[in-house]
Amino acid sequence: MLTLCAAHGLVRGDAAGRWEATDVAREFLVRGAAFDARPYYASMAERQGVSDWIRVLRTGKPANWPGGDGEADWHAAMRTDAFAEAFTAAMDCRGRVLAPALAEVIGRRGRRVLDVGGGSGVYAIAAVESVPGLEATVFEATPVDAIARRTIAHAGCGDRVQVVSGDLFTDPWPEEHDVHLFSNVLHDWDEPECRRLLARSVAALPTGGRIIVHDMFVADTKDGPLWAAEYSVLLAGVTQGRLYSVAEISAWMADLGLVPGPRTATALGREAVAFATPQGPGT
Repeated sequence: MLTLCAAHGLVRGDAAGRWEATDVAREFLVRGAAFDARPYYASMAERQGVSDWIRVLRTGKPANWPGGDGEADWHAAMRTDAFAEAFTAAMDCRGRVLAPALAEVIGRRGRRVLDVGGGSGVYAIAAVESVPGLEATVFEATPVDAIARRTIAHAGCGDRVQVVSGDLFTDPWPEEHDVHLFSNVLHDWDEPECRRLLARSVAALPTGGRIIVHDMFVADTKDGPLWAAEYSVLLAGVTQGRLYSVAEISAWMADLGLVPGPRTATALGREAVAFATPQGPGT
């Protein structure tokens, strides 16, 4: 929320993590200011979206997913067949735009890719279609695993893309993959869960393997860009995560012995960053 306020020019932070109101905020959002607009915003306080967001801020937990029939959040709703079908179809719309550019990044990094939480397999399919000889595995939980198998078969890629069913946090990870892809995955989880996933990834990677993180990132300074800050707030409202900066993720990777390579823009404001073990070839 501070990142969103900073992107709107209402607060600014310093290197020590201190935040203060800007002149614009003091002009409109402080009691006694000549243009005090707080009563305008107070009139919206009882709206559902506002009360939901207040609960998110106070508890650190997501509000109900719209239409989730009382499910705690997106993660819980995804365990139901109907919601999983609808949401995976929605993500496919985004994936079809992102996948071609991401396939080029994957093709430069390895020969066997593990698509972690890969949904329908849209990224794995694009990768094997674009890179001769590349093989991929989609690692997904039930019921999305069945959706992935159906989608991969329909694309005619069953000989080069397989699906392994399992829980990312509790089940063994498939081995013998030299690249692990996290595409729009980390932003669904809070930092402790992200660190657990990355540690499990590193444990399953061979020497010289790489992790590719593909996502939308907020600035390292946590002051924008505005469109990313808005998306981060949306994520915090319905998932257990938010958007992270490359600096944050790089610090987690450094704790695991991985070093970042260059950032590559894909589409729709996303970027891919490859992290390599020190024993691997140059990034």
